[in-house]
Amino acid sequence: MNFRKLSSPLIGLLCLAACGADAQPLQYTGTNMSGAEFGPITPGVAPKLAQDYSYPYPKEIDYFASKGMNVFRVPFHWEAMQRPMGGPLVQEELARLKFLVSDITSKGFVAIIDPHNYARYDGFCVSPADLASLWTGLAKEFKGDRRVWFGLMNEPHDMKDQHWLDIANASIAAIRKTGAKNFLLVPGDHWSGAHTWGWSDNATVMLGVKDPLNHWALDVHQYLDSDSSGTSEKIVSPTIGVERIKAVTEWCRKNKRQAFLGEFGTAPTEEAKVAVQNMLRDMEKNRDVWLGFTWWSAGPRWGDYMYAIEPVKGEDRPQLGYLQPHLQKKP
Repeated sequence: MNFRKLSSPLIGLLCLAACGADAQPLQYTGTNMSGAEFGPITPGVAPKLAQDYSYPYPKEIDYFASKGMNVFRVPFHWEAMQRPMGGPLVQEELARLKFLVSDITSKGFVAIIDPHNYARYDGFCVSPADLASLWTGLAKEFKGDRRVWFGLMNEPHDMKDQHWLDIANASIAAIRKTGAKNFLLVPGDHWSGAHTWGWSDNATVMLGVKDPLNHWALDVHQYLDSDSSGTSEKIVSPTIGVERIKAVTEWCRKNKRQAFLGEFGTAPTEEAKVAVQNMLRDMEKNRDVWLGFTWWSAGPRWGDYMYAIEPVKGEDRPQLGYLQPHLQKKP
């Protein structure tokens, strides 16, 4: 990491560790702000604003900021942002993303922009040149704001790990070619699962990430249900989160890398509360590795979704209470 480019987060982390402040929150703590990634993917048809998807509102950022959050991951549809693939960015869609991102960063917080596409476009796997084209356009637009982090892709899956690495490295090269020095979050294959670092090729292939600025961290996701999919109310055990992030924590320390937990979430149960807080305490203890986290999820379109932390009629959701002791006011 080139810590001169990121408000010196590594310096801050080292200072906290040196002071023995293991109970302190991590540097970057927040939530996903969903909405712009909603809607079906139909090959050849762009998703429709309002009907299929919508962006969160500034008042939602204010609400979560008031709770102590300082980083917001903003997922969006690649198919809405660039059509056709390889063409220019859709200016109306770009303006919507820039409006929300500007609102976040103008308040002193970090915005993570996230093409939420699983290394697919219109449902089909993409090439290195395809994603590099998208990031060339986005990097030119956002390179002036150091508080905008670039999440290369949400949850690549079901491809050869080396192919994903080729895609990631092409995008990194394209971003840096524009002059952008923004911090990068780079996922592995296998749905970005932290638990996969104990058995998949991620642990070897992702040693090949090439960033000339060395200004990036791993983006990993981790759910606590039986198959790590984040589709069940029931978690495995109160210690499952700690167990599932162990391999990637050890990998990062061994290879002098850092990680960001871009997605995790649970239903509102007492066992889940214990599991979430156990995992976050473990991350805080290993703050030389862990930069922070974003919960999955918040945003205006969730309704009664079991993992949502969007308030209901002005009332906090229970899971927000799980996070509260682990939130950080300022980046």
